[in-house]
This record gives sequence, structure tokens and C-alpha cells, in this order.
Amino acid sequence: MQTDANVVPLNKGASELSPTSPVGRLPVALIQVRDKAAQQLKQALQALFDNADDTLFQMADRATSNAEQNAFFEAMRDLRLKRKSIERGFLQKVFETFSNLNQYEIGKPPVLDAVSFESLSLVQNDELEESVALDAMVAKVMSRDGIALGHLTTRLNTLVTKKIEDKSNPLGPRALCEAFLDACRSLGVEIKVKLIIFKLFEKYVLSDLDQLYAESNQALITAGVLPELKSAPPVRRPQGRTPGAARSAQAAEGGQVAGEGAYMDEGVQEVFGALQELLSQVRGSGTGAGIGMGRREVPADAVPITSNDLMRLLSHLQQHLPAQNASDVDLRFQLDNLLTRASAKSGKSRVVGQVDDDVINLVSMLFEFILDDRSLPDSLKALIGRLQIPMLKVAVLDKTFFSRGSHPARRLLNEIASAAMGWSEQDDVQRDALYQRIEQVVLRLLNDFVDDPTIFSDLLSDFLAYTGDERRRSDLLEQRTRDAEEGRAKAELARQQVEQALNERLLGRTLPEVVVRLLQEAWSKVMLLTCLKHGVGSEEWQATLSTMDDLIWSVESHEAPEARMRLLELVPGLLKALREGLTSAAFDPFSTSEFFSQLETLHVQAFQRFKRVEPEPVPAPVVGAEEGQEPGAIAEIEMPLLDLPADLEVGMPAEAPAMVEVVEEIVLLAPGETRAPEPEAALPDDDEALAQVDNLRVGSWVEFQEDEEHKVRCKLAAIIKPTGKYIFVNRTGMKVLEKTRMGLAVEFRRQAIRLLDDALLFDRALESVIGNLRRLKGA
Repeated sequence: MQTDANVVPLNKGASELSPTSPVGRLPVALIQVRDKAAQQLKQALQALFDNADDTLFQMADRATSNAEQNAFFEAMRDLRLKRKSIERGFLQKVFETFSNLNQYEIGKPPVLDAVSFESLSLVQNDELEESVALDAMVAKVMSRDGIALGHLTTRLNTLVTKKIEDKSNPLGPRALCEAFLDACRSLGVEIKVKLIIFKLFEKYVLSDLDQLYAESNQALITAGVLPELKSAPPVRRPQGRTPGAARSAQAAEGGQVAGEGAYMDEGVQEVFGALQELLSQVRGSGTGAGIGMGRREVPADAVPITSNDLMRLLSHLQQHLPAQNASDVDLRFQLDNLLTRASAKSGKSRVVGQVDDDVINLVSMLFEFILDDRSLPDSLKALIGRLQIPMLKVAVLDKTFFSRGSHPARRLLNEIASAAMGWSEQDDVQRDALYQRIEQVVLRLLNDFVDDPTIFSDLLSDFLAYTGDERRRSDLLEQRTRDAEEGRAKAELARQQVEQALNERLLGRTLPEVVVRLLQEAWSKVMLLTCLKHGVGSEEWQATLSTMDDLIWSVESHEAPEARMRLLELVPGLLKALREGLTSAAFDPFSTSEFFSQLETLHVQAFQRFKRVEPEPVPAPVVGAEEGQEPGAIAEIEMPLLDLPADLEVGMPAEAPAMVEVVEEIVLLAPGETRAPEPEAALPDDDEALAQVDNLRVGSWVEFQEDEEHKVRCKLAAIIKPTGKYIFVNRTGMKVLEKTRMGLAVEFRRQAIRLLDDALLFDRALESVIGNLRRLKGA
């Protein structure tokens, strides 16, 4: 194809990949989408930088201090200098993400950066603000262009080998925001200025993504890629129109029918129509009474109220329902009472229209599932239950509520439920930050939501910013927990290696008590440190074993004459190795000195034993022996029996050293441990409970029944394979439980553990409703 000249450098860079590059060749249709998108994004970036100077100058003009003004002027200069490199870096990143679409990767676990305690300093606030701004921008695009992006993602998945989602789509808002964020790393500006640049990116780049998605989808449709997927054409928002007015215009242009509130989009009609068909069949079979939707007796002269009238009635109920036990209120009964009063005043029987009645039934069944869901804590169920009327009003206004997974109201409900997954019951819920935040969302909807659904997008953005902040903090702490547990596991394995080495050499032997203590209390620490640093296959580890072997040999009794010379040669190096090792392990200097004093006495005694067992000397020959006499005899006569080092020339000890026989295995306890763990109950290898444990995945939420009154919700954060430990953390990332595989299986066996379903709440509820309706239909 003819490549646009403006993006030739990027294509050139892409073509310079090595012939052996794992990146697969992209289909022609996808290359066309990529190049067209790159051209539009480049023009949008140019508009951003063209307007950045004016925006920053206006900010500088309104600055309240010289320092603030200088910061804006410096930012203008920095932006001019680095404009080209930012554009090039951004577009290069876009091209790279497209190139990687056909690069198959074997699934790898997420890699989290190592975190130190210093990383939680105030410097991290800048990154936090960047992330919050990114999440907010992405949320706005998803709420506005979620359907078109979803269709584009679906089409891309038919063309490439790697499974992609909306968040990994190269043209998705998250990928584009992250590419721009990465390209702006070189900017030496403070976070306040950087956030202004992000706002410009949102205004000049992200605001036109609806057109980009429409053109990309159309290009793929023309190429024959899933032409059956239908997307509504993007509605261009006139200048000066408010978001609410724009949505009203979009609804009108999309064919919204007054009084029915039903969009004519085929996909929406298909989903809602299928639900209506199920409802009508259940009503017709007479089995709907069991779920509160049996056939209603409607007077012949009954007049259906319009959707606008229904919205007014719902708003009245929204304002007057009691705050306490709102979930126990029968919404249908309350509506019927209002309609009866309205009928009495007008003299005409008023009823809810069939379409709106179906919506009411569907939302009621959805919330019936939600309020029965055991994955939600009871205290938060009460809050979420109060959202039934606002959600019903949204469904009346917009039938995409049932079909579009990215609908802001649905996403808000899902995000609240997801955040509440790890929430545990507390004595004072009003002091919990998450409970307060959810309560604020609920009260805002109850007090402010009348008929403009854009409030859900705003609340969703705010709630995502809050939960994103909380999630990042919990991820940091959770990573620390994992690192600490992995460190503990390595230390445990090293302790086992040291225990094994000590027991192999000491168990069953009788040695001086001071040597046993020296090895168990002091030298074991040197061995542990060496094992952790270098491993059991290293020369350093072998050196610690050799030193231990030499020490044991030096205090044992030996009869062989050559042992004396070996002892003389061994002791100086042995003492040096012991002293250096204990110093490297930071062992207590006072205890070290005491050990060496007693060890010196033992070595003196060993030398004295050699002196006592020396055979009687041969009588001295006369001076001037004959020439035939052996020269060695003279040397032996003149040589002293024992040459002790100067530091060992001490008197005979008064008493023999205390000896001890090592009859029990040596067990090294970790800091804080007082005894070995109690033995666990054993289950057969084919026990179902063990299979349940093996099906647990990292990230699974569970609820432990500690006793009759107390439950704890926690997430499986790590499985430490060397020790077989399962580590559980609470929603803040702090460790709350540690179990072995067998210990977990025993808990499953006695039904003290319950898995929590962390799938999207609304989707689970809708699936349950459809399943119930189909079951009733067949009854």
C-alpha cells in the first residue's frame, strides 16, 4: 500500500527489526488501520502542542507568585525543545503495540517491581497523581465510546494471534494514555504542569477517539472483518453544548422513541427483546407469580403512563423511601399505591406500560440476586440495595443498560461490588473509609439523580480514582508480604540444611559441651548466612563444613603419633577461620571471647594428652658416638617432646572438660518460634478437599469462619512452593493467615472456608435472571 509520507520514519523504524524478530507480520487490513490511526493521532498531537503555549502562557499570566510563573515559562520552553521527541516517542510506541499483536507469548505471571520501605516516601505522590489522572481519562472514554472500542477489539482478535482486550487494544484509551505518559517522562516539569498537559491530551487527542474508532471499524468492515457487528455512527458534539445535551442529541439521532425509552440499535434491541420474550413466555405460562411477576389484572379502560411520568414517580419514591431497611421495601407495591392515588385524582385507571413494566421486573430480579449474593458483606448489601431505584431509572431511560458491559451505571455497580469483596464486617462501619466512600456514592445518586445519567459517569470516574489509589497501596503492601514470605521460605530451607549438617556430625557423638554449644548457638548462624548468600553448592558453604569438621576433630582423642603434628598445623588456621566467621555473622563479641577461652583450654589439654602418652625416651648415648650410629638418634635425643605454641604454654588444667552426648536431633528455631508446629491431620491423596485446595488460584477471595460469630475475608496472595505455605492477605495487602496445603484441605473438609465469586456482580446477576426465566419457561 502507499504509505503516507508523514509516517515514513516510523515505518522505517519498524522495518529495521531483525529478520529473526519474533514479531509476526500484520495483515494488510490491520496495517491500513494502523497507518490511518497514526496519521490522525499525529495531527491531534500537533494540535495539542500548537495550543500548549497559549494555555501555559495564560496559566503563567494568572500565577500568584514569581516562582509559579517561572515554572510555567520553563515548562513552555521545555515543551518546545522536546516536542518532536515526544511526538516521535508516542507514535513509535503505538507502532510497537501494533507490531506485538502477532507476537505470541506464553503466559507469564505479572512482574511487580521490588518495593522498599523508602519507596513509600512523599516523592511517590507525583506518580499517584499521574495514575489517578490516567484512570479518570480512560474512564471517560470508556463510558462514551465503549461500544465502538469493543467492536474494534473483537475485530482485531480475528486478525491476530494474541488475545487482546479493550485495555490492551493499541488504539484503546489506556494504551494511548500510557504511551503519552511514557513519552513525557523526559519533561522536567512539576506535576501541576504535567497534569495540565494531560488535560490537553484529553481535549485534543482522546476527544476524537469516537471518530477514530468509527473509521477503523469501517475499514475492517470494508475488508470483510465481522461486518455483522453494528455500531451507531459517532455523534459530533457541537461547540458549546453541554455533555448532557450532547447525550440527549445522540439519543434523539439514535432513534429513541419517546414514551418507550428504547434505542433502535439492533444489538440493544436484540438483547432487551430476548429478555422481553422470556418475560412474556413466563407470564403466559403462569409460572411468573413465584418471582412476583404473574399475569396482572388490568382494567379495560386502563391508560398506560408515559416513561416520563414513571420517572417522576420513581423520583418521588427515591426521595421518600426510608434510609433504613430500604432493600426490604416492595418497590412494586409502592408504585401501585402511587398509581392508585393518581387514578383516584384523575378519574382514570393508570398503569405502567408493558415495556416499562418489563424493565421494572428485570431490575427487581437483578437486585433480588444481588441482595441474596453471599459474596457481598451484609452491611454493604444494605447500601447497594438503596441503588435499586436509581438503577431502575437508568434502565427506563437507556435500554443499553442490559446489553452494554461498559455502561457507566453497570460499571459503577460492578466496581462497588469488586471493592467490597474484601470488606469485613466491623463494629463501627462509619469509621471505615471504603464504607464511607460507597455511602457517598449512594447518597449522591439518591439526592441528585433525576433524569441525567451522566452523573453515573462522573461518579464512576471518582470512584475509580479512589479504588485505583487504594489498589496501588494494597499492591505495594501485598508485594512486600510476598517478598517477606519468600525470604522466610529461603531462610527456612537454609535452616533445614544447617540442621542436617549439624545432626550428621553431632548426633550420637560425645563431645565437650562447649564445642556442642559453639556449633549449635554460634557456628550455625555462620552456616545459615553462608547458605542464604551462596547456596549449598558453593565453596563458601564447603568451607564452613570443613571448619566444623576440623573443630570436632581437634577436640577428640587421637592415638596416632602423626595426629600431634596435624593438630599443631591445624589449630592456628582453625582459630582464624572461626573468628572470621563469627565476626562476619555479627555474633556477640563477649560470647565469642568466652568460647575461644574455653576452646583454648581444650586444645591445651589435647596437647598435654600427647605429652602423657609419649613413650619413655631411649637412654642418652655417650658423647662422641661411633660413626656407625644412626644420625636420627641424636636428633631425637636433643629434640623436645612437645613444641607448644607460645599462646598454649599454660599449666595443666585442674579438671577434665564437661562432656555431653548428643542424643536428640538439633532443631534451629526461627526468631519468634518457641516450638515445632503441631502435627496436622492427614487426608488421603484422592480426597476432594485436596482437589479444592489445588484449584485455588492466586488472587482468589475466600471467607474463613473463625468461630460462630467471626468471619475473615482474605485473598490468596502467594503460594510459597519451597515450604508449601499458602499466604492470605486482607484488602489492604496485610498478611492475615498462613496455611499449608493439608491445613487448607482440613478447613475445606469441615466447611470452614467458602470461596467468594469475584466475577462481575451485574453480569452474574443478569446470567442468573436469564437462567431463572428459562427454567420457569420450561416448567
